[in-house]
Amino acid sequence: MTKSYIQLHAKHFNFKQFIIDAFHEDVGDGDHTSLSTIPANHIGKMRLYVKEDGILAGMEAAKEIFKIVDSKFKYKAFLNDGDKVKTGDIAFEIIGNSQKLLTTERLGLNIMQRMSGIATHTAHLMNLCKGTKAKVIDTRKTILGFRFFEKWAVVIGGGANHRYGLFDMILIKDNHIDFTGGIVEAIDAVHAYQKKNKKKLKIEVEVRTLQDINLVLKRGGVNRVLIDNFTPQETKRAIQLIGNKYDTESSGGINEKNIAKYAASGVDFISVGALTHHIKSLDLSLKAVK
Repeated sequence: MTKSYIQLHAKHFNFKQFIIDAFHEDVGDGDHTSLSTIPANHIGKMRLYVKEDGILAGMEAAKEIFKIVDSKFKYKAFLNDGDKVKTGDIAFEIIGNSQKLLTTERLGLNIMQRMSGIATHTAHLMNLCKGTKAKVIDTRKTILGFRFFEKWAVVIGGGANHRYGLFDMILIKDNHIDFTGGIVEAIDAVHAYQKKNKKKLKIEVEVRTLQDINLVLKRGGVNRVLIDNFTPQETKRAIQLIGNKYDTESSGGINEKNIAKYAASGVDFISVGALTHHIKSLDLSLKAVK
């Protein structure tokens, strides 16, 4: 059985603790509106309605949230993560204690709306890359504490994750190179560090010029080359230089207007920070069913 995204990242994200902390922030000592207006034993039904066309994301997350809140909730999904949706679609139905449903409503919606917005934009960019081998990937430009959900949404939208954080890959960027004294010096320092600390992390290095690429090719010892702030034409030349020796990634100022040109250059990955830091949430609504 394939592991879920939650299981795959359980080592560095505690899903249950996130939900507990979220309720601590939102509910405090009680959802006094629901507590004062709804009888404690009232059972209600709610449905999640789609109010905007896009890609649905966060279904599995919502199911887990409801399970954590009350294992007696009856959850019925009509759609799945990654489905194309249109206005008027019903994503799921949930039946249970009405007070708890209303208290959980906003948390579930916030997560699903943002995840769906990210998945929708990711799918759009991937479609613009159609016919090439380029894969759209995310960055670390995420909301503090919410990275897990944002990167999950990128995958649901058909993209892929870059490194999850600073701990699971070595990315030698321009500032590291400038502080170290040069690309070759930085690569050497990384290899010495990995050997000393018995690490075997993959190494990516950023290049800013064709001369940088030549230095990397001469030194070797990396897994991926980050071609940063090149034009599409310059990127094509860079990829011709690199050949099949290393994976390649384009980054810097790439958006829906120019991503097709970058994809056509032959690059393997295109990282887009705007996937997570400049996104519009998809309009969803969780409503009571009389």
